Amino acid sequence: MSVEKKTEIQKTIYDNAKTHFLGNFPDNLPIEQAYVHIGMYLGWVIDHDLYSEYFEEEADVQIFRFKRREISCTILSEIWDGYLGYELFNKEGNMFTYYYYGGGLYRSDYDDELVKKLPSIYHVKDTWENYELMKNRINYRFKDWKKLIM
Repeated sequence: MSVEKKTEIQKTIYDNAKTHFLGNFPDNLPIEQAYVHIGMYLGWVIDHDLYSEYFEEEADVQIFRFKRREISCTILSEIWDGYLGYELFNKEGNMFTYYYYGGGLYRSDYDDELVKKLPSIYHVKDTWENYELMKNRINYRFKDWKKLIM
């Protein structure tokens, strides 16, 4: 990996809920809906231990509670102010997130799996069933990505 690419990844903010609820967010929805898609990805990262030491130190209780399914994807994301940045991921997590989330594939998969006939990305319900659908799709993408980098 080139030095420029490595530096780019090290400074990347992949998503932030504030940019959503200050943008074209529907007035008729609770603000928590801006956190759902971010929380689902962060949950997948936790389930696959792709988070950084920093995140583990700062969020050890939330990680534990999420793995036990005691807190939802939305709550997980809200605790971190809907922030999804490079500091939260380990090296492999950052490389994959840069490729998948940063490259727009996550949003495309999210739309295909969950948005379908809904009015917007913000209408997706934060359910464990929806999380499992996304988790399976991300797992598929992760396996493909691993083949690419080998």
